[in-house]
Amino acid sequence: MRPILMKGHERPLTFLKYNREGDLLFSCAKDHNPTVWFADNGERLGTYRGHNGAVWCCDISRDSSLLITGSADQTAKLWTVKTGTQLYTFNFDSPTRSVDFAVGDKLAVITTDPFMGLPSAIHVKRIARDPNDQTGESVLLIKGPQGRINRAVWGPLNKTIISAGEDAVVRIWDAETGKLLKESDKESGHKKTVTSLAKSIDGSHFITGSLDKSAKLWDIRTLTLLKTYVTERPVNAVAMSPLLDHVVLGGGQDASAVTTTDHRAGKFEAKFYDKILQEEIGGVKGHFGPINALAFNPDGKSFASGGEDGYVRLHHFDPDYFNIKI
Repeated sequence: MRPILMKGHERPLTFLKYNREGDLLFSCAKDHNPTVWFADNGERLGTYRGHNGAVWCCDISRDSSLLITGSADQTAKLWTVKTGTQLYTFNFDSPTRSVDFAVGDKLAVITTDPFMGLPSAIHVKRIARDPNDQTGESVLLIKGPQGRINRAVWGPLNKTIISAGEDAVVRIWDAETGKLLKESDKESGHKKTVTSLAKSIDGSHFITGSLDKSAKLWDIRTLTLLKTYVTERPVNAVAMSPLLDHVVLGGGQDASAVTTTDHRAGKFEAKFYDKILQEEIGGVKGHFGPINALAFNPDGKSFASGGEDGYVRLHHFDPDYFNIKI
């Protein structure tokens, strides 16, 4: 399995996302320019220029026509995927951390960071079919908990919003009223910041990764803890195979500790676990810094990782990967 090395970002990667067909891969980084690549050969198609700060997150509409990005420049932007044209800018009073389109692409949930005395917040925006009708008003505004919300996504049928972040608690909110419905308990939940959150392909469960060196699998409706995957280093990124019962975790030390570590180059690996048995089944090495982003192609036959080293690595699995037995 030879990885394809995709160089285009000048700063650390923050987020990776495939479109629904799996032919395009979108990458976000701290260099202000979200980028789109061909997912089979890693060729760079183009960049989306207009942000003025690190871009933390992105999402693509179901028909691959719209891209939404969230950035530290206190905006979220809507773009035409094909042309890179900016369609609309949502302005906020603090950095934008997470963006996620609802099923149907008529709504988006956007989270903003605590900043200058403002608490973190979850905003729900209407996405107009015609960009000329787009407005910036919020359908719903939820004042968040203490600390940053690192990720917020839609629950089943857009009825709920699932959020997680610095206070290590996973919460489920009512998407209509903004009422808090459930939160993970201190005993079974994470002990440190939740860095990442990814849903299963069928939307029935989701996985969270945390700096407490673990990832956890939850039922999306009941918030029941299903599985825990334990690793040796902080987890920055998580992804779930849409094809096999595999989860993949990526991580490493925080950026400040990287320079002081030993000389074993390329030792940052994406670790694969059996989703059911919770056992490690293998790893893919190669990054020269912590892994900050992971994504599975919707067909389950390849995955991409993005690192603190500024590279995106695209891995197409060998046939024997599909026959791994434990």
